[in-house]
Amino acid sequence: QVQLVESGGGLVQAGGSLRLSCAASGRTLSNYAVGWFRQAPGKERESVAAISWGASTTSYADSVKGRFTISRDNAKNTVFLQMNSLKPEDTAVYRCAAVRSVAGVVIVDAASYARWGQGTQVTVSP
Repeated sequence: QVQLVESGGGLVQAGGSLRLSCAASGRTLSNYAVGWFRQAPGKERESVAAISWGASTTSYADSVKGRFTISRDNAKNTVFLQMNSLKPEDTAVYRCAAVRSVAGVVIVDAASYARWGQGTQVTVSP
């Protein structure tokens, strides 16, 4: 089973940027849809962004659209989340997840994912 490890989180000032990485090991991410999720204290887990196996389809939460970009590098077996214009409300633990799927399919439902990373903390100060 594929294993996922997130990195790139940290503390930034509002308006700053971070790039999160989701590195896969054990198996290639070929034929896997991948999503980024986050959960802040006192709030439910929410989908942030998702990308299809062939990277032909992406999906973003309305709250991050235009600020975040999800991408994948097959050679590095890694999925990225570029986060720009960060806001304090973006503060959360960010986790990536993957599930086998056909090309062109993007998945935003957390219940559809069976493989998860342990998360990386993102903190945005006012």
